[in-house]
Amino acid sequence: MIHGMNHFTILADDRDATLGFYCGLLGLVEGHRPDLGFPGAWLYPPGGGQAVLHIVFGRPMPATRTGVIDHMAFTATDLAAVKARMDAAGLHYSLGQQPGSGLWQLFCFCPNGARVELDFDPAEAP
Repeated sequence: MIHGMNHFTILADDRDATLGFYCGLLGLVEGHRPDLGFPGAWLYPPGGGQAVLHIVFGRPMPATRTGVIDHMAFTATDLAAVKARMDAAGLHYSLGQQPGSGLWQLFCFCPNGARVELDFDPAEAP
């Protein structure tokens, strides 16, 4: 029986750019990762909890990218600050409100090509 999402794993070539995006821009925190015999990082929400993103560094990218996952989505806060950090970094993104719920959805791509969605409360102002 499934009880919830555990984590996503991405492959990355550039450690600094990847951690700069997920930690610097999006606010995740690098935390404990067991010695798995290959380089990587586990990223956690601020304040702890369960790692939500696992990153593997230095593994060759598959000839065909892993196919059917369209994007990963995170619940987020402080839309204005996230937008300001992305603008300052020159990162392209799209922002809109979900019809019906009013949820703010910001879509962008990480340095490794993964599509990332950040969901903000409808009451937040961009």
